[in-house]
Amino acid sequence: MDFFPNLLHLVVLCISVSLIFLIYKQKSSHAKLPPGKKGWPVIGETLELATARRRGTQEIFFNDRMRKYSQDLFKTSLFGENMVVFCGASANKSLFNDKKNLSTWWPRSILKIVFVSSPELLEDVAQKDFAQMRRSVVEFLKPEALQHFIPIMDSMAKEHLETEWSPYRKVKVYPLSMKYTFALACTTFNGAIRAGKVIRQEILEVIKQRKKELSENNGTVARDFLTRSLLEFNENGKAINEIMIASRIMSLLIAGHDSTNSAITFVLKYLAEFPHVYSEVFKEQMEIAISKGPNDLLNWDDIKKMKYSWNVALESMRLTPPTQGTFREVVNDFTYTNFTIPKGWKTFWTPYSTHKNPEYFQDPEKFNPSRFEGNGPEPYTFVPFGGGAHMCPGREYARLEILVFMHNVVTRFNWEKAILDEKLSFNIAPIPVNGLPIYLKPHSHK
Repeated sequence: MDFFPNLLHLVVLCISVSLIFLIYKQKSSHAKLPPGKKGWPVIGETLELATARRRGTQEIFFNDRMRKYSQDLFKTSLFGENMVVFCGASANKSLFNDKKNLSTWWPRSILKIVFVSSPELLEDVAQKDFAQMRRSVVEFLKPEALQHFIPIMDSMAKEHLETEWSPYRKVKVYPLSMKYTFALACTTFNGAIRAGKVIRQEILEVIKQRKKELSENNGTVARDFLTRSLLEFNENGKAINEIMIASRIMSLLIAGHDSTNSAITFVLKYLAEFPHVYSEVFKEQMEIAISKGPNDLLNWDDIKKMKYSWNVALESMRLTPPTQGTFREVVNDFTYTNFTIPKGWKTFWTPYSTHKNPEYFQDPEKFNPSRFEGNGPEPYTFVPFGGGAHMCPGREYARLEILVFMHNVVTRFNWEKAILDEKLSFNIAPIPVNGLPIYLKPHSHK
């Protein structure tokens, strides 16, 4: 007896679902998506990008699509996701400052590196935790909070060069700078994580030990980023769990280690290639060195005098950016330059769309530190640290680390490249494929 009423309900349901599908399809068909192509099913253009990164031609991957589709944005598919790549200064400004339509997103491949548990379990938590982590990091990495690290950086740089560089005529810059920057990143956490032991379980053990020290009200507990995180509460009034704190530390170590290591490596590369630039840096750094006593370490006033050296580092990062860009997720449909960016898609920005663009930088292939004198480049054209609301909170830490290392290596050595045309590959940051081997020429002055 209930057969026909049930059949009627089924028919109504099918018609309703069909109408909803047709309405959605019609709505989607009217959406004007950005130009571009998605490549192969599922994998999209991921393999093409991976090949370009391995060959050191990632810049060509993006620039070819900008020329073919649009100077403002283009669609693609990467890491199994529909994606829009934003290009140019105006696009950077829009992307960096849009808090309404965009939220943090990381590819699962990155989550596997950064987060200490299963990415499948932590993905949602990771995105929500990012804003809270950023607030903590910003406070911890303010210039006034970092000033007391300058003598520590200087002391460690001196010791590193004395033991790892001075005994040798030929060294490889990249692995050695990696060793230095990683040791320094660990020191920033008060020595809690030792080089060679930074694995997930070790970090959790360090956290448990610090929690024990705090519970015992030990007055000698370091007031560093780890302690701050353990004392922090989330928006629900609960303490941050150990897994998320460990993921914070992992993300900081990876970001601070790889990008700064890359930046230092390429500063030394360009100083070897342009002797007149090296001479100016040497002059500036020697004036600082001569003004100090034999046992004096660098301080904040010394850093402020390194203006030309920092311009050299900035120009190095313009030509070889230490970061390749970041992702975000679209949480609301929005339009940009009359194109619709649908909810659920991902976005990506890259410094390659502006750093060598002649629209923003005259003679863009030329190494010219004077570009950064005065007011420097136009806003959102030079973006090695991102920009706007999404400026990298570690940019000041990176500046101190780079300048302190430049001071010590330049006042101690001159050098020549052992391989004149060494190729690059890209992982998280650009890497010389042979590690940038150089021949050291120690200075004769004391």
